[in-house]
Amino acid sequence: MYYNKLMNKHNLTFKKLFQKYIGGEIKLEKWQWAGVLMLTVVFAGFFGWIYEFIFYYFDAGTGEFYMQGGDFLPWINIYAIGALLIILTTYKIRKYPWAVFLVSVVATGVLEFVSGWLVYTIGNGTRYWDYNTEILNFGNIGGFVCLRSVLIFGLSALMLIYLIVPAFMLLSTKLSKRTFLTLAITLFTIVMVDEIYNLLASKFFGWPDAMDYYRSLGWKYLT
Repeated sequence: MYYNKLMNKHNLTFKKLFQKYIGGEIKLEKWQWAGVLMLTVVFAGFFGWIYEFIFYYFDAGTGEFYMQGGDFLPWINIYAIGALLIILTTYKIRKYPWAVFLVSVVATGVLEFVSGWLVYTIGNGTRYWDYNTEILNFGNIGGFVCLRSVLIFGLSALMLIYLIVPAFMLLSTKLSKRTFLTLAITLFTIVMVDEIYNLLASKFFGWPDAMDYYRSLGWKYLT
């Protein structure tokens, strides 16, 4: 394959891969792309959880940490969806960081507004976030999106496109196909089982969900 001829995994470094990645010379095989995207989903959801866990410590103004997300694992689904959207909309323009940033700001802003508005509309006023009540909420539109959030998402997109994605690509060349896919599929499956249980199964069967469990341990959720 062209990709395997281009790369020698024994002497390939991140710098060498990154140069070819920016130059458009990287041609991943389908199994490599599958693994990269699965690992991205896991990483992005975890990154989002960490960001919100820290941000709301200061936003609440009480000096207390609040549990985030609705899963047992420290993972938030909209950040994973946003990461995939960023890759879809910016991968072909990755030569231009300014374009990646601007497109990501718009794409994530639309995602955040539409998803927040749909939940609010379908759920009769339900909100999973409300920028009306948060600090640094300049540019706030209906509580669904604000300038601070999309600027942070734009900066995060630069990290995703120029560090995380190429790092996972490099990992796919350092590990065997079997090892790489086993790692990616295992992590992705664990996250998806957690998500499906809390999003669907717990509600359908009336089982306790992650929020019930963490509240029983004394953790607080912002309302």
